[in-house]
Parts: sequence; C-alpha cells; structure tokens
Amino acid sequence: MANLMKVVLLLTSCLAICHGHTYHTGQCPNVEPAPDFQMSQFLGVWYVIQKTSTASTCVVYNITRGEEPGEYQIEQTSQHFALGLTPLKHEYSYTGILSVPDADTPAKMKVRFPLSVAGSSKFLVFMTDYHQYAGIFSCQKVAFAHRRSATILSRTKTLDKIYLDKIRARLSNYNVDPYDLSIVSQNDCPKNGSEGFNIHIDPNTFSAANIASVVRSAGDKIASGVETAINAGKKAYNKLTTSKEDSDKTSTESTETMNYRTSGRMQHDPNAEWIAF
Repeated sequence: MANLMKVVLLLTSCLAICHGHTYHTGQCPNVEPAPDFQMSQFLGVWYVIQKTSTASTCVVYNITRGEEPGEYQIEQTSQHFALGLTPLKHEYSYTGILSVPDADTPAKMKVRFPLSVAGSSKFLVFMTDYHQYAGIFSCQKVAFAHRRSATILSRTKTLDKIYLDKIRARLSNYNVDPYDLSIVSQNDCPKNGSEGFNIHIDPNTFSAANIASVVRSAGDKIASGVETAINAGKKAYNKLTTSKEDSDKTSTESTETMNYRTSGRMQHDPNAEWIAF
C-alpha cells in the first residue's frame, strides 16, 4: 500500500504541472479584464462547467481571503482523471495563491501553485455577474511561446446555455478558440472528502519541515540535513523563478516596442493537463 501511495503521489504531482492548457507560439492574447470588478463578491465556491483540455471531473474552485491584504487562496478539488483509471476512491485538491499586482485592475491577478516550475501565471476574470456565471482566462509565457487556459464557472452544477454561449462568444472575440474547452461533468461527485484516498497539495506540502518529518525516523541528523538542503533549494528556486519572471517581462516589453508578433499554434496532447488556471 505504501508503494502504491508513492506511485500515485508521483503521478499526480507530475500531471499537475501540465494540466488544462494548450500551447501556442507568440505572446498571450489580449484579453480584457472585467470592469468594476469586486473581489468580495467573487469569493466562494464555483463549479467548473467547461475548461481547456481537461479530462478531470467534479472540478470545484473555492476562493477565500488569504493571510495578507490583497492576497487570496484558490483551492481546486476534483476527481483526477489518472486516479479515475484505478479502483481507488479519491479526491484531489490543489491550493494556490492569488495576488492582485495593480489595485486599479483587480480582475487582473496572478496565481502561483506549488508544483508550477514555470512560476506564476496570469489569472484574469474577463466576465461575471457574481451570482450565476464567470469566465476566467489564464496565460503563462514559456520561452518563445505561451500556454493558455480558459474556464467557465457557475455557482451551481449546471449553467444555462445562454450564459455558456455568451462566455464562449467573448472568448472567440479574444481569439481564444472556445472549441478547446472540455465539458466537465459534475455528476456522481463524492459528497464526503474524508472517504477514500485523498491527496491535498498546498503551499506547505513541500515545506522543509514536512519533508524532513517523513525521514525523521531515519535519525534526527539526517532529517536536519534534509531540512537544511530543502531550505537552500527553495531559496535558489524562488530566486530563479523571480528572475525568470522579471526577464520575461523585460523581453515582452522589448518585443512590443519592436512590434514583433508571431502567430501559430503548437501541437499539444489533448490528454495532458495542468492545474494552474
């Protein structure tokens, strides 16, 4: 059973990096944020009705206030498609941090998830009425390309066609292909997350203390060494991703100045998924 758990954790950790996106050349499309956006009204539970290239089911977002001002937590729970191929009853949850870089455009945010080696991603609410539907677009620059994802949300497990068509039409206007979206089933979803095999990944999952506790039984000296090594690695990773984001921003500004634009599309695996919006 222990070996099975290790395999499952490794599998889901790897798949989480490439969840729910399509890959394209050039810059991220220009998607306008929702005007007069009120984050306080947007908080709470949202059901995912459609999402770019995903095979997961029962996907639900819960957006709550974070510990710091202007910071929020977004938790996604789902039935992961890979674990769905096994007889395991399970629930997969993944928590990231939302931040608002510019208070004047609160609908234009950034999100960072623990397993995202590419750093933070744009997280943009482009339309919502707060009570029934919402449309989210995320995009992340990757070298000379980008990966994007669109999500249609509902406050209930279903959404009227009139709202679906409205959101999909808006995506099309932004040159985002609505036919890349997969229908996400909200049927036969687990009612009790405490049953079965549950995987929860949040910003503290891979903390030095948590990982060190796993090897604590091997001896305090080994565990202490593991914790020290992990802390050093996290500092290097944070420095690397921060530098990369700054470099990407500088590169993007230079590219826009030269009015250099590329178009096209990179082939992607329809079964691949990435969890960050």
